[in-house]
Amino acid sequence: MWVSYVALAISILAGIGGQILLKQGADAPDFFSQLLRPSTLGGLALYGAAAFLYIIALRKLPLSVAFPSVSLSYAIVAVLGHFVFGEPFGLKQVGGILLITGGVVLVHQG
Repeated sequence: MWVSYVALAISILAGIGGQILLKQGADAPDFFSQLLRPSTLGGLALYGAAAFLYIIALRKLPLSVAFPSVSLSYAIVAVLGHFVFGEPFGLKQVGGILLITGGVVLVHQG
């Protein structure tokens, strides 16, 4: 069972990395050049890897546990967006992150 949790954790981290790389690629002058940027291609590759790892995790983990766990990536990306890209981060974001984290903790209790 631990292999499934490790696959899920790495899947979440790969998704986070993919999101950050896609954001880095978003400063291209147009959509076509954005698609060809190494950061965009790397981000898409990480999303693909995340999907494969998620499939491995789903072999043993219930969907009702695995899918809510992926929401941790939203919280982590919001924090990284603030520190890496200078995006706003206020009380609404903190509240949302606390709710997401609390939900994931509750899902893993049973």
